[in-house]
Amino acid sequence: MRRFWPLLLFVIMAVTAWFFQPPGSVERTTTTDAPQRIISLAPSITETLFALGLDARITAVTDYCVYPEAAQDKPSIGGYLDPSLETLVSLRPDLVILLRQHTRLAEQLNALGIETKQVDNSQLPAILESIQIIGDATHTQSAADDLLNEIQSRIEAVKTRVSGKPRPEVLLSIANYNTGEKLNQVYVAGQQDYFNDLLEIAGGRNVYQYQHIAVPAVSREGIMRLNPEVIVDIFPGPDEHSQDLRKVRRLWQQLDAVQAIQNERLYIIEADYATKPGPRVIDLLEDLAVLIHPQLH
Repeated sequence: MRRFWPLLLFVIMAVTAWFFQPPGSVERTTTTDAPQRIISLAPSITETLFALGLDARITAVTDYCVYPEAAQDKPSIGGYLDPSLETLVSLRPDLVILLRQHTRLAEQLNALGIETKQVDNSQLPAILESIQIIGDATHTQSAADDLLNEIQSRIEAVKTRVSGKPRPEVLLSIANYNTGEKLNQVYVAGQQDYFNDLLEIAGGRNVYQYQHIAVPAVSREGIMRLNPEVIVDIFPGPDEHSQDLRKVRRLWQQLDAVQAIQNERLYIIEADYATKPGPRVIDLLEDLAVLIHPQLH
């Protein structure tokens, strides 16, 4: 099975730190003719294309586009960070959809006369806007509107359910590679990513409030100083990572001076949608709401 997890942290850093732009900064245009040969360069884009009913028009994807299952049957143009330009061009696409950080590749494709559309998925408003942009570019505006209406309805439902409830301080772990017997360093949701947006909507407060680091790395001592009331550690699906989650839980439980550990409020999410900023981000939001407010279950 192709693995996305080893690249997750780098991808998040690229999106949030190098190419962070305010929501609404991505140009929305509609081509004259609906593209028939579309190539996707990110799992989130691939999921959006399938959600808009564009299966038959998807010509190729990346090695890491594994959802839905039908995506695995599509030809691959290589990795997320190292796609094969030669393979991509040989497939004669009439539209390549990329992320903001694919700047150099977009320039190369445009120079070859291949139309591109770049989207941003660094924050929740940008993820939602990317669905509309892809809908515009592929002439599936109605399907995009329907999808967005469904997502927005579920977001509003979460907001209603958590309204007026206490907002515990939450540490959201998005990547860790601890191989020893101690939890040494954890990458957590900062203030510039969609995970932070989800935490706020789900009725929590991000315990990491510093603005100057896009993807913060927090040490064992730093976690104890932050002293979160809730800890949520996020992993992709079991086929996409090699961590022993029983060991991960034991490492967290060593931090027995932290409120979350004392009160047994350590949660691990293992789900294929949990690390992909596409249409299924709403599933992660609903998971977080229930973990932060167990009475909602």
